[in-house]
Amino acid sequence: MNPVESDVPAMPEPQAPGESVHEARDLLDTQEAGGAALRGSVLRTGSYVLGILLSLVSARVLIEHLGVSNFGRYTTVVALVTIVSGFTEGGLNSIVLREFATLGEERRREMMASAIGIRLILTVVGVALAVAFAALAGYGATMVAGTALAGAGLVLQLLQSTLSTTLQAQLRFGWVSAVEMLRQVVNVGLLVALALAGAHLLALLAVAVPASAVSLLVTIPLVLRYTSLRPSFHAARWWRLLRETVPWAVIAAVSIVYFRVALVLMSLISSARQTGYFATSFRITEVLVAIPVLVISAAFPILARAEREDSARFNFASARIFELALFAGTWLVLCLEVGAAFAIHVIAGGRADPSIAVLRIQGPALIASFVAVACGYPLLMRRRYREVLYANLLALAISAVLTLSLAPSLGARGAALAALVAETGLAIGQAVMLARAAPGVRLRLSTIAVVALAGGAAVALGLALPVHPLIGVAAASAVYFAALRLLGRFPPEVREVIAGWARPLRR
Repeated sequence: MNPVESDVPAMPEPQAPGESVHEARDLLDTQEAGGAALRGSVLRTGSYVLGILLSLVSARVLIEHLGVSNFGRYTTVVALVTIVSGFTEGGLNSIVLREFATLGEERRREMMASAIGIRLILTVVGVALAVAFAALAGYGATMVAGTALAGAGLVLQLLQSTLSTTLQAQLRFGWVSAVEMLRQVVNVGLLVALALAGAHLLALLAVAVPASAVSLLVTIPLVLRYTSLRPSFHAARWWRLLRETVPWAVIAAVSIVYFRVALVLMSLISSARQTGYFATSFRITEVLVAIPVLVISAAFPILARAEREDSARFNFASARIFELALFAGTWLVLCLEVGAAFAIHVIAGGRADPSIAVLRIQGPALIASFVAVACGYPLLMRRRYREVLYANLLALAISAVLTLSLAPSLGARGAALAALVAETGLAIGQAVMLARAAPGVRLRLSTIAVVALAGGAAVALGLALPVHPLIGVAAASAVYFAALRLLGRFPPEVREVIAGWARPLRR
């Protein structure tokens, strides 16, 4: 992140909907912005973790209700719709966030009207293509109809996410987190209620519609003062957004596809049971892989401002984001490796024990996900679209080829290995690209060695202890952080975030 003072003010959250956006825009130019963004990332991540706990409850109920094979079908539809979201969301929200923070009020409303129009058209077209793919792939009437219903929920969800970028531009992360949590609560509550009532697969896939509708209705009053809700279909105005959005969108779409292509290919070339085992592991990694985006995206406005006006600040922020991502990703993976059996048993019970080994193979890819995101944002700020696109296309090709090669003989383990290799390749490629594109960004190899040593020792201890996995996770975490402290690499930002919350000051 950016340098954080020890007596930074509390994150300006929640702000009243009528607060001036110019105050938040001025904050981006100060050192206080780093503390606000870092606390915002912690807040959003904490909210997301609570949502994960809720989703684990729903996953366990769904697996018990649907069985492993039908749960695989459910997860396949969700993955297909998520791929559509990657193509249709792309980088639009990021471009909207950047533009909202710099334009005047009238231009801002015009830009948001165009963004809403683009969002609606692209998402509807994407959902139609997903439904067509499901039909051509022979998924069956229930899965095809479920894809259409889940797609309708996606239209509402992506519209809400576009509107919520205005809150992020003002560093109002509390509102963003609260709305996201509300959608998750409604989604999980309805899934559990319907599963307990004996609902069929189609009804469960339709839950996305009311959950997304509720979050959209809550968001609208929060942003009404700052944005137009009327979509614009003016081609010239669209182009002003699309000429920056298209390359970003292609990159985001490819990254979404390559992460999920293994599951889609498994549904076509492997047995329903092996697909179910991989889907169970995938369900856990899927919810965790969003964490690096949540953590790092809070610094997006700061990176954008620094890239334009202060190269030294940009270099410092990029380097710190890389190291923090490495620290956080390694800790998350050690928790997953030590607690894999517990995680699988929570969501699937003993029937999915083969998924434990699958999860342990796929889990380390989360470190690579953190690194890839940490290096990807600075590259995109530098408009290195072509390089990032090539890296993601290569990852997609690796994932597809390895899945097709390994899954027929190794089943779910082969698909997990393919996903791990693809994500690791992407992380290494983007780190090398960042070092070349911004020589001032110091990506220290010594940090990688220290983190690997601390993380490896922690995992070895956690797996060796004859205790409950949760106790093993706690012990491994203690060893990891103690080793970082002993080696002089414990992130000072952790202390600064706590200090910022402990001594809040009013602006």
